[in-house]
Amino acid sequence: MKGATTNICYNLLDRNVNEKKLGDKIAFYWEGNEPGDSAKITYSELLHKVCQFANVLRSQGVKKGDRISIYMPMILELVVAMLACARIGALHSIVFAGFSADSLCERILDCGCSLLITADAFYRGDKLIILKQIADEALQKCKDKGCPLKKCIVVKHLAREEVAVDGTCSKSPPLKRLCQDVQIPWNPAMDVWWHELMSSASSECEPEWCDSEDELFILYTSGSTGKPKGVLHTVGGYMLFAATSFKYVFDYQPEDVYWCTADIGWITGHSYLTYGPLANGATSVLFEGVPTYPDIGRMWSIVDKYKVTKFYTAPTAIRLLMKQGEEPVRKHSRKSLKVLGSVGEPINPEAWLWYYRVVGEERCPIVDTFWQTETGGHMLTPLPAATPMKPGSATFPFFGVVPAILNESGEELEGEAEGYLVFKQPWPGIMRTLYGNHQQFETTYFKKFPGYYVTGDGCRRDKDGYYWITGRIDDMLNVSGHLLSTAEVESALLEHAAISEAAVVSHPHPLKGECLYCFVTLRDGHEFTKKLTDELKKQVREKIGPIATPDYIQCAPGLPKTRSGKITRRILRKIAKNDQDLGDISTLANPGIIKHLFNSRCDTKQ
Repeated sequence: MKGATTNICYNLLDRNVNEKKLGDKIAFYWEGNEPGDSAKITYSELLHKVCQFANVLRSQGVKKGDRISIYMPMILELVVAMLACARIGALHSIVFAGFSADSLCERILDCGCSLLITADAFYRGDKLIILKQIADEALQKCKDKGCPLKKCIVVKHLAREEVAVDGTCSKSPPLKRLCQDVQIPWNPAMDVWWHELMSSASSECEPEWCDSEDELFILYTSGSTGKPKGVLHTVGGYMLFAATSFKYVFDYQPEDVYWCTADIGWITGHSYLTYGPLANGATSVLFEGVPTYPDIGRMWSIVDKYKVTKFYTAPTAIRLLMKQGEEPVRKHSRKSLKVLGSVGEPINPEAWLWYYRVVGEERCPIVDTFWQTETGGHMLTPLPAATPMKPGSATFPFFGVVPAILNESGEELEGEAEGYLVFKQPWPGIMRTLYGNHQQFETTYFKKFPGYYVTGDGCRRDKDGYYWITGRIDDMLNVSGHLLSTAEVESALLEHAAISEAAVVSHPHPLKGECLYCFVTLRDGHEFTKKLTDELKKQVREKIGPIATPDYIQCAPGLPKTRSGKITRRILRKIAKNDQDLGDISTLANPGIIKHLFNSRCDTKQ
């Protein structure tokens, strides 16, 4: 309620340490990319470090209401940084470390960040990513566009040994993640090491008391126009919803060890790896690596190592591991597991059943959760051991959530039905606006069906009242649980000199759920070659990030359009899937192009 005073960091740390006496309890087990590289931190130690870094931020001139950009791998310092921002009332804007320099720059500029926090480098599996180099590219782009950002704080993660002024290591470290011959770019006028600032910082830091409706963080999600939307959440409602939904959806008990595999750069990592678990005094696993490194049994070895009881992951990961068979799972005990969760996209029944039978040995309920960056927490979800499960269904609404299904005319459908999924009343964790663009907030989420929150997802309700998410109904794609804008990818393709027109649609993918199928029309004088497709894929990777790399690129001499010139993506989706059932095509200005596109479609992955 507006007018109430609180601080979310105080509730997550001080209250657990001082009132609940959980100071010695492990807050996080950190498991590095390389097996054997691990750490842990108690609630008292986390409070100590957060207070120190909050003082560091204040020493750098950061004050309440300032925006801080965080671009880091999955390390403990990421949690410390975001909670330190919350402690002093600054807004954190975390950017997934898989995003490109262009994407980072765009997000820094959009919310006017005054400071960037990053790390030197990290390994993702066996791939070295020099994060500082990407950050520097982004900062240069920001500078070219007049951004006032003047300071970059760098965590020495990979280079745990002595580091020279130019960022190179002077010692040979024992673990692969540690610096060998890696050179870290360094600008003494802007860059400063995290550990040097922390060494002299006090561990006493009075929290900034905030109104419950004060801004907490900005997290960007792809927009249908191609420009990322800065979803803004506030302190009180978000804290309440993340804490409550975590407690009940995972049936949290004080002795649990909980593992959410999501990256903190996504909303799942915000709500169900950081804020929700810490608000409940939980012990969590923070994992830097990937499910298949150094072998495909890595996740289950971590479950056994830490005796994980509650496990929350994405259908993409489940399908990837399912493809490898049961043996890598069954060679690990997994006896500690009690509840399994799924998040990010609808899970197909086959993957759900494998998860239930093989991973959970038919004894662990599965909570298949539907929600969004914008909702802050779970909207449709089973409650473990209380809700009868149906493979692939998100089942029923969470407490206080009132869903409805509408038809194209905005009429509410009763009983068995399929249409647009909307919500009829607000809930505590609902986003409050899009940063700097409240008009777009109203247009995107409330204009199509006035009086309802529009999710952008299709849904059906069966005869038992269970809800089934059927996928996006706007110009968006869900690739491995990551929402991408077709317009964003099209813009990246159109920057290539050979392309005059581009259209992007989704295509079914056995692991990712959906992948990108791109239609491109060439300018005169250019040829469609393997070299060109490689260049286009590289351009999209560099503009957006690896997750947006197209799987298919088809040369299209023309695109199906209405007489008003609008590209008919519904038809393109049919072509991509080789589905000849096109429905009504009477509104097309050029129906003859359809046969040509079917005949020249991509049948094999490029």
